[in-house]
Amino acid sequence: MFRKYSITEIHQKFESGKLDPVDVAKECIDRFNRFDPLIHAWVCFDPDSLIKSALKVREIILAKNPLRSLEGIPVGIKDVFNTVDFPTQMGSNLWENFTPGNDARTVYYLKNSGAIIAGKTITAEFAVHALNDTINPHNPELTPGTSSSGSAVSVALGMVPLALGTQTGGSIIRPASFCGVYGFKPSFGLLPRTGSLKTTDSLDTIGFFVSHPSDLRRSLEVLRVRGPNFPFSYQALKDTNRQNKPTNRPWKIGFVKTHTWQYAHNYAKECLINFVEKLALNKNIEVTETNIPLEMERAHDIHATIYDKSLAYYFKEEFQTENKISEIMQEMIIRGETITTEKYHSALESQNHLINEMDSFLTNFDAVICLSTAGAAPKRNVLENPDSALMWTLTHLPAISAPLFTSPNGEPFGLQIVTRKYNDHLLMNLIDFMMEGELIPKHPYPFIE
Repeated sequence: MFRKYSITEIHQKFESGKLDPVDVAKECIDRFNRFDPLIHAWVCFDPDSLIKSALKVREIILAKNPLRSLEGIPVGIKDVFNTVDFPTQMGSNLWENFTPGNDARTVYYLKNSGAIIAGKTITAEFAVHALNDTINPHNPELTPGTSSSGSAVSVALGMVPLALGTQTGGSIIRPASFCGVYGFKPSFGLLPRTGSLKTTDSLDTIGFFVSHPSDLRRSLEVLRVRGPNFPFSYQALKDTNRQNKPTNRPWKIGFVKTHTWQYAHNYAKECLINFVEKLALNKNIEVTETNIPLEMERAHDIHATIYDKSLAYYFKEEFQTENKISEIMQEMIIRGETITTEKYHSALESQNHLINEMDSFLTNFDAVICLSTAGAAPKRNVLENPDSALMWTLTHLPAISAPLFTSPNGEPFGLQIVTRKYNDHLLMNLIDFMMEGELIPKHPYPFIE
């Protein structure tokens, strides 16, 4: 159902009486029972709560009350967000059965929009890099991606049409690419981080996964902050010159390879180049190959300095129990402990410089496109080739992975579309244009129905 119909289409069927909210809840439960024993996308799941909530939505519909944006829609929550109804364990045995007693701000926004919280999706330990139990739905031998993989897989398998994720490096874009779904990392700070796990103050970004590109805008509008208490995003999102392409010219798209191009597989390079050639044939698109600022080649090193130092600070108590945290987490904390305060502050200054450089660079384009990942997912326990995802995290830019490409073995990987900071609505407009022009798929990557 969720792979076939968008949220808008489900709501239309609610209102016409062709679909009952209880049937939607049962679809979620049936898909969970069918796939999760083998795929392991969920750490907590509550069928009874789903049915009870769906019965309340049925009453709303029968009373002909207006439907809120996500009324009756089951949603998955990455297990790094506080939830009243479920434990928040953050992928760590140290926090097993921890109940925070409150909802994260994003979870509150979802509930306030009528969404039904289906449960908590599996994450990597503390949303970092350790491989978890979640299986890639396209090939069990391959990795499903990084820490938001449970959310990506729950959407890929049609268990829910929407799931929350987070990205500090590439933890939304990468699993979206490997699992064949849409993944959106908004501008830094546009979705509130209150009540979610903190790992790195200047990098942690809230985002989400959906099956249908038409659900991206609706989900963003539910989840984003609003009002003058958030002055930067408030002013930027009010600026129609930033958010709407002028009607008297084509879309200006930059094709960027970045310094990570050398790590991409040849088939992935060929797919992207062919797509660029297809764009060039569209009279409403002006596509230009361009180079981003040279200083961005330092992005991965700057990111590593900030990330490792922050992990060493925030998880120093967990580090005292070395036998209860993963080896990779231990290694990152040990590296972080060797980083001086001066080097950390220097990395933050470099980050701010690159944020300004990319903001200036992107004034020349409506968006830039690149590969989401180096290609399809590598095997489990094999380190992914470097990709550009963390570069856009470092510079606070909104980015979407679209499930556009297929490897020679038939496995998905994504096209990444990036815009200027706070031009998230412009990115939504571009997605609508590309969807209507059949440049990106309107439906999920083909999979089991």
